[in-house]
Amino acid sequence: MPESHSGFLDSTQLLFDLQQGNEIARSLSGCLEPETIARRVTEGMVAEFGCAFARIWLVEADRTSLRLVASSGMYTRIDGSFARVPMGAFKVGKIAQNGIPFLSNALADEAWVRDRAWAIANGIHGFAGYPLTAGGDVVGVLAVFSRQGMAPEFLEVLQSLCATVAIALEIALHHQQEKQAWQQEKQTWQTASQNNPPTFSPLSEQLASLLVNVRLTLVGTEIPLSAPLTCLFLRAAEILRELQCVYCRLTYGTAQVSLEAMASSLMPKLLHDSAHSASPFDELLFAATCLGGSLQSYAGTEQRAAQVLLSVPYPGCVLGPRLQIQCGLPVLQMAFTHLAYLAGLTVCAAADDSIPVLTDDPVGLETHSPILWVSTQTQPMLRQSVPKRISAKIDLTIAPTQLRAAVEAVTKGETWGFAPKSDSELKKLSEREQEIMTLLAQGLRDRDIAITLHISDRTVKFHINNILAKLKAKTRFQALYQVTRNGWINPEILERSPSPPSS
Repeated sequence: MPESHSGFLDSTQLLFDLQQGNEIARSLSGCLEPETIARRVTEGMVAEFGCAFARIWLVEADRTSLRLVASSGMYTRIDGSFARVPMGAFKVGKIAQNGIPFLSNALADEAWVRDRAWAIANGIHGFAGYPLTAGGDVVGVLAVFSRQGMAPEFLEVLQSLCATVAIALEIALHHQQEKQAWQQEKQTWQTASQNNPPTFSPLSEQLASLLVNVRLTLVGTEIPLSAPLTCLFLRAAEILRELQCVYCRLTYGTAQVSLEAMASSLMPKLLHDSAHSASPFDELLFAATCLGGSLQSYAGTEQRAAQVLLSVPYPGCVLGPRLQIQCGLPVLQMAFTHLAYLAGLTVCAAADDSIPVLTDDPVGLETHSPILWVSTQTQPMLRQSVPKRISAKIDLTIAPTQLRAAVEAVTKGETWGFAPKSDSELKKLSEREQEIMTLLAQGLRDRDIAITLHISDRTVKFHINNILAKLKAKTRFQALYQVTRNGWINPEILERSPSPPSS
């Protein structure tokens, strides 16, 4: 089952796998033995989905531990080291305790795995666990291990299958515990485990406490997040709770953490009626942008539900080529910071001569780093000389892909966006030729240039022909483009050029 990277559910694969799960569910018809039900499910997971092995634990009556009742595939014994798992211990106990599904395709890298060498030696990469919930209580846990990566949609298959399995187990066990008793036992375990508290409070558990009526799923290995990121996701959960959120998935990827949610029919109106009412997520958009992330929303064609995807890179995560941004204007500093994140660049705060610097004022900048100069001129025909010692020239119309290309070029020691001005290039044009090009840039005709410089029309054409030859330009417009784009017109000459004659 290939791993999905789209951020939204793969409906085709999901429908196919759901059909396989239905075949397993049908095999439970008429069965009243808990162990037999569990064994048919684990055998079906191995046969239908090609899992390396599958297991089911049931919660004991005192709700302090789980008992292994079925194991199929590589291991069939149920009396091994994991025959009993304390509630809250390992990932299986965590799933039983918090009721949060979990999927990972890097089993050997999970901190909770007791024997990582075993996972590597046997080529076990994928793990998926799902709580068996009946009557509001977790009665067991289904866990599957795979040599292949599993897509996040696989949790949807387990959700459908486990709903049937849990009901069958509840009938077979004649056991249904009140939600209040479950919470009391959970509190007892938490009190007993205070001597070994976790190093951080997982974001998934904090989200689950806010979205109490929502099925929350977790994909990937949880790591501690910075306070701004945690606050951003918790605020998003508060808004989703108010919007009658019906589904939520928290994904820890390789470079970013994302929260995908689905809201009820209240959401499309808020998303589409922006002319009359602001979206409740507007307050998060700016924060997500400042953190280098994005906030996307998608409403269904019938506008009965909508999806929201909030993605933010990890703090300090190296996304791509590094870049320092030192703009004097605050609006440029913020704009190019956001643009850099969109370009997949890593914005660095510390000064480092090996990292390019983007600035709107390179004059007096004490650094040996390659410089990307932000030209704020919006009219190319206006006078503006290119500062010395810059490696790239960009303007306010630059796109994210162009910015990344510019950074990659200057990192390699190349130039971007202009031809570097050298002494030999400056000496190509004489002072008279620079005067003529300056007047051409001002829009004067040959006769007006002749009158302004007190020379003949033939002399003007003679100088223009020499300029075309020196610059290897076919037309005067090509020559004019070269000198204005590269700043080869001396500003001092422009300033002392006579005013054009009045018509």
